Amino acid sequence: MSNLLPNSSFSELLFLFVGWRKRQRVVGNSMAPLLKQGDEVLLDPRAYHGHLPKVDEIVVAWHPNSADLKIVKRVAFVDEDGCCFLVGDNRQESEDSRTFGLIPTDRILGRVTSRFG
Repeated sequence: MSNLLPNSSFSELLFLFVGWRKRQRVVGNSMAPLLKQGDEVLLDPRAYHGHLPKVDEIVVAWHPNSADLKIVKRVAFVDEDGCCFLVGDNRQESEDSRTFGLIPTDRILGRVTSRFG
């Protein structure tokens, strides 16, 4: 598990400006200590077009039980059908695939590329 997430570089900010990155605010402490409540990250919404997520990548996905809730989690496993088992780094404060099961890749919005700010 990687405990490093780079700060946004000039190129990441340029990608945000042209629409190749999206901003996402972290809600809760399920990814602490790496990400805390209120932190913002940039995500690449095109990262998984034609590619499956890789173990240890941090992703933003739609919560399977709340249509309008986005979650930030780490990929722990990808099955043969491309569904992902997502977990929070702070397991005591994380509702994740241990609770709601595998997440299909079409529910993943993108790969987190950097910390915004």
